[in-house]
Amino acid sequence: MRLFFHELAAQQRIFWRSREAAFFTFLLPIIFLVLLGSIYGDRDTIGGVNAGTYLLAGLLGYGIVSTAFAGLAIQLVVRRESGVLKRVRGTPLPPGVYLSAVIGSMLLVIGLEAVIQLMIGRFLIGADLPQSPGAFVFTLLLGTVAFAALGLALTGLVRSAEGSSAIVNAIYLPMVFISGVFWSTESMPAFLRTIADILPLTYLLELMRHVFLEEDALSESLGAIAVVSVWGAVGVVLALRMFRWEPREGMSGT
Repeated sequence: MRLFFHELAAQQRIFWRSREAAFFTFLLPIIFLVLLGSIYGDRDTIGGVNAGTYLLAGLLGYGIVSTAFAGLAIQLVVRRESGVLKRVRGTPLPPGVYLSAVIGSMLLVIGLEAVIQLMIGRFLIGADLPQSPGAFVFTLLLGTVAFAALGLALTGLVRSAEGSSAIVNAIYLPMVFISGVFWSTESMPAFLRTIADILPLTYLLELMRHVFLEEDALSESLGAIAVVSVWGAVGVVLALRMFRWEPREGMSGT
């Protein structure tokens, strides 16, 4: 555990020293919440739900995906291609401890971001707070672990650091819009609703919104929990098969 906490502290320092990471994965969901929340009035609704609450729950989900999925995938591809992961593999630090610390650092970022979003939502745009703090924490943990696993798996498909942002953004940005972060999927064309029905973020957002609206959200959202968990399990299986510690550019075969 001592090694883990030492590496966790190191990962936190690395994250906050990167202005790009701090902006795009930490500040951007908060900025979106302030901007979009200021557009809607206290009586406006989205999908039959108070607009502020709807946006708050959606942007909490967006923060999880942008940090645990997109941010993690890009970060690890850059480290892999620059040789950092290969050097880490050659140190006494166990690979599992290193990856756990990286994901743990992302979880701390998501937790801090969530606290700020809840405060902005409650005091600036009139959003409700979660009905069950325990269910809210569970949802953050489940979403972070599931999307981190998918992010690790995605690194196996990206061959270069230069292409990492383009490939990751091409996957996660459409998912953000189609899954209903900013608006209800009920207003989208049928073919987009069909796509939304298979995306993991759709079910994470469903669970998150239930947490804000229902006291017994977890028992009422077993289907959503199952889908997110299955996607996370798929991510773990693919990550075990596809994740690489050595640079991939110029490699043949794998």
